[in-house]
Amino acid sequence: MDWTILWWLLVVLLVVAGLAGTVVPALPGVPMVFGGLLLGAWIGGYEAVGWWTLGLFAGLTALALLVDFLAGAFGARYAGAGVRAFWGATIGAIVGMFFGLPGIILGPFAGAVIGEVSGGRGWRDSGRAGVGAWLGMVFATAFKLAIAFLMIGWFVIQVGFGP
Repeated sequence: MDWTILWWLLVVLLVVAGLAGTVVPALPGVPMVFGGLLLGAWIGGYEAVGWWTLGLFAGLTALALLVDFLAGAFGARYAGAGVRAFWGATIGAIVGMFFGLPGIILGPFAGAVIGEVSGGRGWRDSGRAGVGAWLGMVFATAFKLAIAFLMIGWFVIQVGFGP
């Protein structure tokens, strides 16, 4: 039996799950995409996709993780939020994913607002902190999606699956 088809199926599953993970906060999206592409390079014997490309993909993955971690905090800080808003936005993002798309969109905002209100800040400042945290997470998600699609596109071009 030829296992190549099953290996490529695993590559596709990892990459698709990774793309979903760039939007869903609980999944490590870009690292999953990188893992799938690394497996794809292994299947091809590292001929079409070599170590230089994989090193670049690893660097882009690390950059995506760093931006993901820092964007929400910087967005909240830019809006004058405290540590409670950052953790509230993070918890709100995780809880929000159980409520579908509205939860994913509104969870970070609501979490940041609740975090700031619980710290004794007024509603106006808390709302501003919520908007900042939400904008930071939106920026991080867009950045992660861009990195993931860049890596996938580069991989497809090098392997030769494209037109």
